Amino acid sequence: MEHSNMALVDDSSSDRVVPVASDTFVLSPYVKGIVDRAISYLEAGYPVHFAGPSGTGKTTLAFHLASRWGRPVTLMQGNEEFVSSDLTGKDVGYRKSKLVDNFISSVLKTEEEMRRVWVDNRLTTACRNGDMLIYDEFNRSRPETNNVLLSVLAEGVLNLPGLRGSAEGFMEVSGDFRAVFTSNPEEYAGTHKTQDALLDRMITIKLDHPDRETEIQIVHSHSGMPATEAAYIVDIVRELRGDENKSRPSLRSGIAIARVLKMKGILPRCGEPLFHAICYDGLSMDTAKISNGGRSMYQAMIDQVISKVCPPAETMRHLNRKDLRSVMEIVE
Repeated sequence: MEHSNMALVDDSSSDRVVPVASDTFVLSPYVKGIVDRAISYLEAGYPVHFAGPSGTGKTTLAFHLASRWGRPVTLMQGNEEFVSSDLTGKDVGYRKSKLVDNFISSVLKTEEEMRRVWVDNRLTTACRNGDMLIYDEFNRSRPETNNVLLSVLAEGVLNLPGLRGSAEGFMEVSGDFRAVFTSNPEEYAGTHKTQDALLDRMITIKLDHPDRETEIQIVHSHSGMPATEAAYIVDIVRELRGDENKSRPSLRSGIAIARVLKMKGILPRCGEPLFHAICYDGLSMDTAKISNGGRSMYQAMIDQVISKVCPPAETMRHLNRKDLRSVMEIVE
């Protein structure tokens, strides 16, 4: 999975886009099952919520759903600094108009009017136009900020200040409006616990890292590396993602490593110094723990996994076990 290609809509907001399905999107049986369920929920009028760790394809899936749905997308990113007006809109000042009537030369009639000026923000735009709203990492915004979504999702009504020009102070949401939310786990830095009332108004699909075959297809699709070689990189990532390892690297790292290897013409082989170094840079997330030799303990773990998963480099095939150990010590 990877972000869908997007083409801008002719709109005053640069956050409103039309997504186009990506040729590199991997629709494995695992992914297809998720997409089909999500589409069913959207067709029934329910908002969809993808919840899971970083790197599990939540945003990618959201844009793929949007490309399937065929409506313009209004994109919002969760932000700690957001207040409700950053979603709905606000008054930005006053507009003064003056009418001078000099139809009769001896009579001068002047009328002045002051009007408050309201500017819609993205949520209001999406509700009015019937867009698909993608609210990415929405739990990075404070819960009180997201309270404005409660009436939108439950009653199809967006509460707005009366100053907007509506005596009732609300706007009816277009029947075409749909919403897809993504969120990271609450233990992630910068996230907030989502209010139960909001979660109760959406259908949550919990995501984890996909199966091995799906990950191999993804790395192959987005790097151009043969699937047999991409499998070695996927297996390294999956080994390092074990329960005992708190860092849990995502497939983004594997894709990055595969792309660099493909560009440099290097195969993922044990004992290839540059390959080891690229893995250190792309996968190491625990650099604070330094061993007596000045190397990260995580780098030593990466070396062990590479030696377990990958075949040896061509220059090392003829070496006996003792010589191979000496070469690995040089790499370390």
